[in-house]
Amino acid sequence: MGGWTAGDIPDLRGRRAIVTGANSGIGYHTALQLARHGASVVLACRSAERGRAALERMRTAAPQGDLVLDSLDLADLASVREFAARHGEAPLDILVDNAGVMAIPRRSTADGFEMQFGTNHLGHFALTGLLLPALRAAPAARVVTVTSAFAWTGRIDFGDLQGERRYRKWTAYSQAKLANLVFAKELDRRVPEVTSVAAHPGYAATNLQQTGPRMQGNTLMEKATGLGNAVMAQSAAAGALPSLYAATAPDVRGGACYGPRLFQYRGAPARVPTPRQADRPGLGERLWQVSETLTGVTYAQAKA
Repeated sequence: MGGWTAGDIPDLRGRRAIVTGANSGIGYHTALQLARHGASVVLACRSAERGRAALERMRTAAPQGDLVLDSLDLADLASVREFAARHGEAPLDILVDNAGVMAIPRRSTADGFEMQFGTNHLGHFALTGLLLPALRAAPAARVVTVTSAFAWTGRIDFGDLQGERRYRKWTAYSQAKLANLVFAKELDRRVPEVTSVAAHPGYAATNLQQTGPRMQGNTLMEKATGLGNAVMAQSAAAGALPSLYAATAPDVRGGACYGPRLFQYRGAPARVPTPRQADRPGLGERLWQVSETLTGVTYAQAKA
């Protein structure tokens, strides 16, 4: 299928990028292509061991790439603050909020949040806010927040955000992915000098699908999801294209979402429709206020 490919990424020399969850899947291929096209890229990874292995693979694949590995655990706000302090001095051109967990048994972050909402949304909300001065210092910065087609089935339950009364792993995942989308749109409204967009990979073969069954000890489901990835999913490299398009293409519009153009399932990246509720300013404002309260990170200079 024709369309935009990684070969269409412009020259990124002189630009600095951070990609969370860059050790595998979508994040790995996003970071690799940014480096191949000249950007200085920080691989923000929770696991030092997996991060080092990814860094070595990238250096083999992109020997001229400017790549740095650093530790970031989005499920621990202390780690988020430490990472931002280390990387918030120089102008930041591209921030790809990519890392996440998917449909796992209920767990809590270091700060007591439900793991999917805490990692996928709150961790990235805090990171972006703490890096906002660096983003504002760049001439045309972009923030790409990776969401999912599951945002269409999501509902943000402000009465039980942490799933304490009732927890369903797919409901929690959909809520977190809708929160990612709402955040991307609200950030673009509040900070117009930084282009904020969302992207999603469609159905791409990554390790996310098998993590939940593995944590539950469900070997049969783990094998079934692996088979589904092999038979039906597009590659992780193809799944990274919407993120790369959102981060680099000249015609990207703030507040939009980019995903696979074929039924948002697979194919070349294009601007895609989003759930109507994601565009409601009232929802964005409420989520923003709650997120600032929970994380303690206030976007002090952001326009309300």
